Amino acid sequence: MAKLLSGKDISEDIRNKLKEEIDALKTKFKDFEPGLAIVQVGGREDSNVYIGQKLKNAAEIGVSAWHINLPQTCTQAEVIKAVEKLNADPKVHGIIVQLPLDSINEIDAHLVTNTIHPEKDVDGLHVENSGKLSRGDLGNCIIPCTPRGCLELIQRTGEKVEGRIAVVIGRSKIVGSPMSDLLKWHHATVIQCHSKTADLADIVKLADILVAAIGKAEFVKANWLKPGAVVIDCGINYVQDDTKKSGKRLVGDVDFEAAKEVSSWITPVPGGVGPMTVAMLLQNTVEQAKKTMLSAVANDSWKFRPLPISLKKPVPSDIDIAQAQNPKPIDELAREINLLPDEVDLYGKKKAKVSLTVLDRLKTQKNGRYVVVTGITPTPLGEGKSTTTIGLTQALGAHLGKNVFACVRQPSQGPTFGIKGGAAGGGYSQVIPMEEFNLHLTGDIHAITAANNLLAAQIDARMFHEATQSNDALYKRLVPDIKGKRTFSKIQLARLKKLGIDKLEPNDLTPEEVKKFVRLDIDPSTITWQRVMDTNDRFLRLITIGQGPEEKGHTRQCQFDIAVSSEIMAILALTTSLQDMRERLGKMVVASSKDGIPITAEDLGVCGALAVLMKDAIKPNLMQTLEGTPVFVHAGPFANIAHGNSSILADKIALKLVGENGFVVTEAGFGADIGMEKFFNIKCRYSGLVPSAVCLVATVRAIKTHGGGPTVTAGLPLPKEYREENLELVTNGCCNLQKQIENANKFGVPVVVAINRFESDTIAELELVQKMAREAGAFDAVICNHWAEGGAGAVALAEAIDRATRQPSNFKFLYDVKLPIEEKISIIAKEIYGADGINVLPAAQEQIDRYKKQGFNDLPICMAKTHLSLSHDAAQKGRPTGFTVPIRVVRASIGAGFIYPLLGTMSTMPGLPTRPCFYDIDIDPETEEIVGLS
Repeated sequence: MAKLLSGKDISEDIRNKLKEEIDALKTKFKDFEPGLAIVQVGGREDSNVYIGQKLKNAAEIGVSAWHINLPQTCTQAEVIKAVEKLNADPKVHGIIVQLPLDSINEIDAHLVTNTIHPEKDVDGLHVENSGKLSRGDLGNCIIPCTPRGCLELIQRTGEKVEGRIAVVIGRSKIVGSPMSDLLKWHHATVIQCHSKTADLADIVKLADILVAAIGKAEFVKANWLKPGAVVIDCGINYVQDDTKKSGKRLVGDVDFEAAKEVSSWITPVPGGVGPMTVAMLLQNTVEQAKKTMLSAVANDSWKFRPLPISLKKPVPSDIDIAQAQNPKPIDELAREINLLPDEVDLYGKKKAKVSLTVLDRLKTQKNGRYVVVTGITPTPLGEGKSTTTIGLTQALGAHLGKNVFACVRQPSQGPTFGIKGGAAGGGYSQVIPMEEFNLHLTGDIHAITAANNLLAAQIDARMFHEATQSNDALYKRLVPDIKGKRTFSKIQLARLKKLGIDKLEPNDLTPEEVKKFVRLDIDPSTITWQRVMDTNDRFLRLITIGQGPEEKGHTRQCQFDIAVSSEIMAILALTTSLQDMRERLGKMVVASSKDGIPITAEDLGVCGALAVLMKDAIKPNLMQTLEGTPVFVHAGPFANIAHGNSSILADKIALKLVGENGFVVTEAGFGADIGMEKFFNIKCRYSGLVPSAVCLVATVRAIKTHGGGPTVTAGLPLPKEYREENLELVTNGCCNLQKQIENANKFGVPVVVAINRFESDTIAELELVQKMAREAGAFDAVICNHWAEGGAGAVALAEAIDRATRQPSNFKFLYDVKLPIEEKISIIAKEIYGADGINVLPAAQEQIDRYKKQGFNDLPICMAKTHLSLSHDAAQKGRPTGFTVPIRVVRASIGAGFIYPLLGTMSTMPGLPTRPCFYDIDIDPETEEIVGLS
């Protein structure tokens, strides 16, 4: 005769222990309060009974439980929205969706349960939890309630599981399959059967442990059982019984009355597995609440205070909006995101530098989800990538309660005072204070300017000294005798090693070795390093230097570039540590010798000094959005001759700070064919970071341009085609959007299209873009109004991004860096631009051959082309085909680590327009408020 295995008694014992544990934790942590949310669709009577039991049991042990009852008329989107709201609620530690879903509409229950955050999935049904269970990662997943309850019942018998034969009848996702996995990873030998299994009775006779979960009344007969078996009956079936008031009786999957005569232990129905399921649901909830509590002590839980914004119509100017908001003190924001005081260097009250030591402290912290914002091929007016980056960040952080960082580039003062204006975002989606953002910030660009020009000065000074001194005189000055002692500096020892000279004593060098050491023998015609300044000045595009009398006629033509085009800026964006930056600065090739040997900053002895000038610039700058979410502003490389992305270091620190379930939203310059391609192939290659999703910004205005609309010119009124509904232009122009979606999908990353809404756009136009984007392969396409509404206008976008980043990552690079330079260029031209091929002109081929000979073949490619077309020709709108890309010039940024082919003329020093932005910029002498900045 079997012993009765009472789930009712055991579950009561579990609940009592949970109540004691909760009471103890509440004493230690006053804010500890486990929360369970139960989502129900419709009002099935049986579901109401089960929910009532769960709510009653939860209340008895101190778990707060909420019943979210949605009507039968609700749609799948409404159910998902309800679940996502609970995902974002920090008071909710466990979410279950009561099945079946009683709706008049078709709802994918699997999709709904997978919308629950895995860490709140206390039913254990999410694919992430089930996947971890199937792999045996039991300590890192939530185990489904019924299988966990069954295992607890088996263990309460005192019978061993390890080494025993266990038979599971049933293969459902809720009970049978996870039960098999659970027993397997507790070292039982598991046989899983189902209704189609042949010779089922003979297999069941092998079982030391039998779990029946097939859903057939009294299906398992007593003569199937092995004498002494432990029988766990998960069945819930009704059979006719006229003796009962209801006319029916509840039975399990096992013939209980007969089976209890054969087995050693058996669960009754009811009163067996059922109560255990509820107990395990509560145990899962309490365990998840404990994890949340512990993470609050750790780094990935923020006590974030969003800033409210007061929306006005019509939308005021950017600076009026920015100045109307009162930012949080930056040290308060730093505390909210769990930065330690010694990791933050304050630059006034509204901005700060963040130490790289954060990476060491959080090295075991899992990264958050990594989102890059890019765009379709834009008009000269821009389509709002920066505004979307900030709006999306505000939506995720201030409205959905996620840990989120925006990582954006620092703008150059050239465009700020020139024609484009600042780059802090716009409308109600901005970085603040915008004056600090757009002017000086913490001096990073000034540090780059100083470092760049120090190197430029040393190039000309070295050529001058070599031209005017003998080898011995040069050597005596380069390695001077100080109080009878001559020593090589560390940098000079590195040069000796590069030359193959292993001597440490300066006096031991032979005359030939001295010559090799002191003579760089720079060929002036090969110098690629220019001076820089952060001002648009067209008259510095070609200058003559060395005209002073003391330069003794050593003149040459050169130029100034804008400071952000310096290779040092690209290095700042791509470096991964101070040591890495120091090495990259030393590798910068500035010219070639007359024998064709590349000359580096290390050869010139200046790389250490450059690193010193950049020691503070390497730290990301902490600021905030209008709604108080954190922003890293760091690095601002050109988006054509460089890769046009903010820094790897900012992204890495942000990904650690937000924690595993947080988001880092970063922006790639220009259209996806330039900025996104370089983000993936260059930035991700050097960072080792894996992107989670692409947010592709599109506007009806840009799409109409690609559909044959008239030219859009900055400073001139928009033609009527852009102010009136024109579905034909939209239909024709979506070809560019479709190609950019294809480009994102080539890298295996899901793409969400953000349709940045302008006031002149009609609903029909916006919905047409949305439809065509989805048909083109976008994960989703969302209409946004964050310029006018702030984060609230991008909540739907944020929810789509959240869903997209939960997809498995299939990220891959477009090419192998070891391929020949020409082949890598060709792959980009064909795959990303849609070209038929490339035409490498003789001058470019000569440069490619030289780089190969110098050992620089295995670098990624940074294509420098117009951002106004997918092709190399700015006039070619839409999705050009049948063209060949001419490769006119090929240059190299060896320190930054890429080869950059020029597909056309690239100006690295913008000029001032007839009416620059600075006509409107001024300061109030009394209040010191800046006016006119945009």
